Amino acid sequence: MSVMQKSGLGPGPLIILVEPQMGENIGAAARAMLNFGLTGLRLVKPRDGWPNAKAGAMAAGAAAVIDNARVFGNLEEAIADCQYVLATTARKRELHLPVFEPPAAAEQLHHRIDADQTCAILFGPERAGLATEHVALAHGIFTIPVNPAFSSINLGASVLLAAYEWGCAAGRTQSFGSRIDTATAATQGDVDGLVGHLVSALKDTGYFYPPEKREVMERNIRTVLTRVEFAQNEIHLLRGVVKALSEKRRGK
Repeated sequence: MSVMQKSGLGPGPLIILVEPQMGENIGAAARAMLNFGLTGLRLVKPRDGWPNAKAGAMAAGAAAVIDNARVFGNLEEAIADCQYVLATTARKRELHLPVFEPPAAAEQLHHRIDADQTCAILFGPERAGLATEHVALAHGIFTIPVNPAFSSINLGASVLLAAYEWGCAAGRTQSFGSRIDTATAATQGDVDGLVGHLVSALKDTGYFYPPEKREVMERNIRTVLTRVEFAQNEIHLLRGVVKALSEKRRGK
């Protein structure tokens, strides 16, 4: 019998470590995951490369998590197949994303995974946490209420808290009345495709003015479209609309 079967939790959220710095912390995160039946570990640009002997040693009995970890060159690729993503951060930032404390975040994840969505929790590098451009790719913020005068939490401990809440939520998940229906939910890759298509079309209109504000404007567009939680057929519809308007503007 597998660890997941023993836990009774079923499939859980992916844990994605963005630019982790120390192998020991990756190993500690893997142990924390397996304590609560989570096995899907993804790494984005680990500083010391992969595989990492220190991570394997620290993981101890969680070697299966380490051995099956997937490595990606950027966060966009790591979440391309995900339909719901939460970013862990103590800072609310300026992105106007919904903010969930651990119990509510875990219940959101359970509800969506029960609806066959692929979900993930993002954790940033040890020194500074997730950058704003990483948080902008998420649907919401997973925040842990800590002492505001000392809000830094070790990476392994952060993963442990998230995994623990995931385990605790198994018996208290409830319906939120949120927009999850029988349509196939769009993945982050689908949304990225729509964003890229729209940004490309807008470039030809002079929308990104002044030029120095283009990066922020693009990020705001991405944030708005990510929060909507489209179905795949809605993405296809909107891309058809963008294509039609672009062709009309070019006189086709």
